[in-house]
Amino acid sequence: MDINQLEVLVAVAQEKSFSRAAETLHRTQPAISQAIGRLENEIGELLFDRSSKDGTLTAAGRVLFDLAQQILNMRQHAHTAIRELKDLHRGKLSLSANEYTVMYLLPVLPAFRARHPHIKIEVRRSLASRIPSEILGREAEIGIVSFKPGDKAIAAIPVLTDELSLIVVPDHPLARKKVISVRELGAESFIAHNVPSPYRERVIRTFEKYKTPLNISMELPTLESIKRFVEQGMGVALVPRLAAQTEIARGQVVALTVREMKLERRLHLVYRKGATLSHAACAFLQLTRDMQKQVDARSSKPQA
Repeated sequence: MDINQLEVLVAVAQEKSFSRAAETLHRTQPAISQAIGRLENEIGELLFDRSSKDGTLTAAGRVLFDLAQQILNMRQHAHTAIRELKDLHRGKLSLSANEYTVMYLLPVLPAFRARHPHIKIEVRRSLASRIPSEILGREAEIGIVSFKPGDKAIAAIPVLTDELSLIVVPDHPLARKKVISVRELGAESFIAHNVPSPYRERVIRTFEKYKTPLNISMELPTLESIKRFVEQGMGVALVPRLAAQTEIARGQVVALTVREMKLERRLHLVYRKGATLSHAACAFLQLTRDMQKQVDARSSKPQA
């Protein structure tokens, strides 16, 4: 039993004629009769009452006709669903990011939703160190990390360069400066992230190199909580500028550059190398390329 035979069965039953079914399906009448004959042989039951001239179904024919209609409808739904996926009228975009790298998505996801409003977006929160393994394990299609994974099975696209900034409250004595030195920070109370990272180690080594005390008065588990405590004047903090861009824009904190710690982070979009990505994931990658081209074009324009 195959789909073509079921199509013939439904056509004959609906047209109530072998000849009209042949015209509808653009086949010859003998081909229609042979298809019904093979179907009857396979089932072991007659499907049409041969004494009737109007294609009357037998009891077995009526049962198979109902099931055949369901199968053909399911096939049509399957074609429609796949076409909608391709046309981005349905589907899901699965991303993985940590508390910091998710900030990259703030301008990107609204632009994606504007282009593809029917795509469901799912963002998993994860530790940066786990994101590459989640990508390889197909837990998410695309990850956003602040390093280039060493695994050769992962492709990485650089999308944004960020820098480490010192954030202070607007009325802090250092707030009037744009650039400061490490030695000016010896008397400051620092609020630090308690998650180990290469950048934390580089900061510690830099303070040691310039023989300046690093007074960590408080350690917190999230960047969000660190920013809130800085806003309350509880101390200063070194954070990625991207993570504090909203507070900086609103004037809630002031961002300074530490001359000896111009530590840049390059954010990457990562995915399985050679993977057949979903249409939604491909559209997301294309959008990020388009947005990056716009940024590059603006930065290359001569300043007035």
